[in-house]
Amino acid sequence: MSSESGIEPASRALNGSRAALAILYCKGIAMGLGDSVPGVSGGTIAVITRIYDELIYSIRSVDERALGLVFRGQIGAAWKHVNGNFLLTLALGILSGLLVSANTVLYLLEYRFEALMGFFIGLVMASSVLLFRQFVLARPSNLLALFLGCTLTTGVGLLEPAVSELSLVYLFFCGLIAICAMILPGLSGAFILLLLGAYEHMLTALTGLQWAVIAVFISGCIVGLLAFSRLLALALRRFHELSYGFITGLLLGSLSVLWPWQRPISYYMDSDGQEQVLQTANVWPLNYTEQTGLEPQSVVVAVCMILGLLTVFGLNKVFASRST
Repeated sequence: MSSESGIEPASRALNGSRAALAILYCKGIAMGLGDSVPGVSGGTIAVITRIYDELIYSIRSVDERALGLVFRGQIGAAWKHVNGNFLLTLALGILSGLLVSANTVLYLLEYRFEALMGFFIGLVMASSVLLFRQFVLARPSNLLALFLGCTLTTGVGLLEPAVSELSLVYLFFCGLIAICAMILPGLSGAFILLLLGAYEHMLTALTGLQWAVIAVFISGCIVGLLAFSRLLALALRRFHELSYGFITGLLLGSLSVLWPWQRPISYYMDSDGQEQVLQTANVWPLNYTEQTGLEPQSVVVAVCMILGLLTVFGLNKVFASRST
């Protein structure tokens, strides 16, 4: 890869390995599944699977030089400059994950919420442990970055979601804002859409293949992604430890959003006239049955949390062995 684009040289192996592309596609599926769940971030999955830096640098490389190569007819050189194999394979995986989630993850959210959140908490906790290796915790600046990241995610989780009128212009800006959260570990793009009142609308558009709505939303995502990736690439390159301190804080702050035991405190009516939960409050598992009438399933949650921990540590071991 071109060193000027900021893409790590290790990504060159991707171009010649079908197995690597298949693995990357699976990582994209996991990112798509994560992005579809309010409280989970595709950026978190990218960190877990060790492709976060390359993802940001690759998106950043879609620049004036790439456009110049295209206009001069040097398509192959432009494709190489933007790490095209990586981006295309990952994008296809993310799209597949989003389509799969319309049936699977949403089913789990409705019928196995506590277990699913327990699994995600395990993912986040294990990822945070691994990320502590990326910076010196005892350094005051890194501690501050950790605190700010944790505060930001926790604060976003306390905001009250809205139900808004959804024009195409509004959906464009929803895409622009949500994509920034989707590539930040710990900040959920789906939760941002929920805050903006566009989550159900976009999910319906995706499952119903409403191409005009999807195209407008994706346009907003592209604009936001190209702009925000430049800021992230700069931060990762110049302030690597501070960036990962902040990212780790974002992850830890998301634990409050992923809390398995929640009770509804406000509702809204969806397009079918059905009452849906708009906002929840966290409760202790000992009070969960009293306040919701549901079993806390503490043992199931604990098992799923352990599975999440083992999944991340197992993936980390696999990826570490492949990189040596």
